[in-house]
Amino acid sequence: MGMEVLSSRAIIGIYYELLEQAIGSWVDSLSFYSPSDQSSEDYKWLGMSPQMREWIGGRNAKGLRDDGITIKNKPFESTLEVGIDDLRRDKTGQLQIRIGEQVDRAKSHWMKLLSTLLLNAPSTVCYDGQYFFDTDHSEGDSGTQDNDITVDISALAVSQHGSITVPSVEEMNRCIMKAIQQLYTFKDDQGEPINELARNFLVMLPVPLWNIAVAAVKNQTFSSGETNTLPNFNNIKIDIAPNPRLTWTDSFAVFRTDGRTKPFIRQEEVPVEVSAVAEGSELEFYHRKHHYGLYASGNVGYGMWQHGCYLTML
Repeated sequence: MGMEVLSSRAIIGIYYELLEQAIGSWVDSLSFYSPSDQSSEDYKWLGMSPQMREWIGGRNAKGLRDDGITIKNKPFESTLEVGIDDLRRDKTGQLQIRIGEQVDRAKSHWMKLLSTLLLNAPSTVCYDGQYFFDTDHSEGDSGTQDNDITVDISALAVSQHGSITVPSVEEMNRCIMKAIQQLYTFKDDQGEPINELARNFLVMLPVPLWNIAVAAVKNQTFSSGETNTLPNFNNIKIDIAPNPRLTWTDSFAVFRTDGRTKPFIRQEEVPVEVSAVAEGSELEFYHRKHHYGLYASGNVGYGMWQHGCYLTML
């Protein structure tokens, strides 16, 4: 008796079962999820809500700002071609492996889109008309603010020095702290501190800096014997996220992750859906093949630059 060939209905069921499985990543930490029901969405980043003030002369209603961005949805697809004979001969689950890989690629698609945003952030404008990472952001009463900073690591008071591509653990520690401190200095359009409640941060960096950054925020002491304050500093939580898509060599970014808004926007019009050209189709009749396709519609965009700081080591 021949082996039963999986039906397209069964294969589609495998797709959806795999799509429902959660995957841990930094996407949720750095992007604000926004459902969409049209070709594009307008986002009004309208400054911060008003600070409490003494009631003098009645209420003082704060109006909305006109800054904003528009994100247009884009269609995305991935199609797997499977031969009828391959389906019949599949005794080792190779088809399911390929389906799993295709689903993994679909799940990592947000990471790809957001990583492209991140790489382009020093040269692409966000809602205030400045580059997302820039040296001269300004809104209302905020004053000029810089979230694209540099640090001369050779001038740092540390016991051991490295290079800009392989900094010492102490140098990385000081640089991460410098970026966090910079985030705490940012003010909103009313001149009020915007990150004073921040306690959770994420360091996004290229893979070669991964081990150094982990040691910089986790080790209790440095090689010199000096105590590292970051592991137990004022209930601050710092996560490290290596990103193999980054081409940076001497830089990294630090983001606040516990704000009500996020550095990036993740807009979804159509979640990943599965379709097939299979049994009874002309493709099967003429070519003895099936197609299994994934489709999604959405896009990403820049959100709150105030929740991110890009640091380059000199």
